[in-house]
Amino acid sequence: MTNSTLATRNEAWGFYGSTAGFTDADAAWSIAFPVVAKATGATAEGVRDFLDSRHGRHFADDVHNGIHAGLDLEAAIDAAITRWMGWTISRTTSRESGIPKRLPYLTGFVTHFAIEAEA
Repeated sequence: MTNSTLATRNEAWGFYGSTAGFTDADAAWSIAFPVVAKATGATAEGVRDFLDSRHGRHFADDVHNGIHAGLDLEAAIDAAITRWMGWTISRTTSRESGIPKRLPYLTGFVTHFAIEAEA
């Protein structure tokens, strides 16, 4: 894992674009990036590419749900990470994506994007 936070490559969509609709996208990115990296142990490229993906948009939706429930931004991101780490990759998702089943959902998808970034 690296400690560097990379800039988004997808300001219109993904996590960054989705958070711009309900909070300061730069603040959300700067909070989410390092804690997702720490939770998953993934590379900075994997974290960036995950957050920039459609899965990152869904992650942002989960953060938005936390804010709507009364959490501040940091707590909402932490709650989303906890929820995504509690879910596991299903057999169907494993077949479709190649991510090993039973891996925590967040770890699986961030690692998937890290591997794609290396290829």
